[in-house]
Amino acid sequence: MVTLVSESSEHRLFGRKRRANAGGESRREKRYVVMVTPEEDAQLRARAIVREVTVPRLLFESATAEDAVITDAEFKSVAADLMNIRSTMGYVSNNLNQLARFANTESRFPDEAEAAIAEYRAVVSEYRAAMKRLAGA
Repeated sequence: MVTLVSESSEHRLFGRKRRANAGGESRREKRYVVMVTPEEDAQLRARAIVREVTVPRLLFESATAEDAVITDAEFKSVAADLMNIRSTMGYVSNNLNQLARFANTESRFPDEAEAAIAEYRAVVSEYRAAMKRLAGA
């Protein structure tokens, strides 16, 4: 025999849309009002629907999430750093290619190669640091 679960009790099986009521002495006493444009409202509602929560819960969970949140300004700063690192890596790689060509032609390793390799390692280290900043680590 198949037992169908009502929609309301099925919803309880898979979680709540709203946060649980605050009980006891830890009542919620503060309310925040956020004004949004119609476009922002549509974005918030769409994200809330995808996560199957209410817009207030979406805002609360987003604001209190343990995950790192990166602002637009931080993102632009990291993006600019990555672009600078990319061009520097291009210059250093070009230097290394010229040094390798010299080594193959002259059958000896040039003295400048060690400095170029050290510079390349420094640029890779900068790249890793920028990626960690981007990831919020």
